[in-house]
Amino acid sequence: MQIRTHLKIDISFSGEPINLREGYAEVLLKTNERMVADEKGLIHGGFIFSAADYASMLAVNHPNVVLAGANVKFLKPVKLGDSILCKAKVVEDKGRKKKVFVECFKEKEKVFEGEFYTVALDKHVLEV
Repeated sequence: MQIRTHLKIDISFSGEPINLREGYAEVLLKTNERMVADEKGLIHGGFIFSAADYASMLAVNHPNVVLAGANVKFLKPVKLGDSILCKAKVVEDKGRKKKVFVECFKEKEKVFEGEFYTVALDKHVLEV
């Protein structure tokens, strides 16, 4: 399946798509030094959110999909060197509006989960 959305994402910050099919996507985020928040190697949660958000956008895979809201939980810390796998699945489809459930794992340990509320617009959000 071809990627149709968010084509200019920097995968070094938001993760690399590794699995894509209708209504489902997986993104692998390999943490790096630029994501570190402190001297102990804690990864800033914004990068985990970004990977989860990117996975949700890919699960919808519409050229003009945007995030309208999210309800998320950070469950465990992530540190430098960890690889995080985000799995996103469309769980509710109301035409242009879709709810996507995302879970992110460090090996088998869940570190993040959330519901992402998306809207597929007729035009690019900056042209509306």
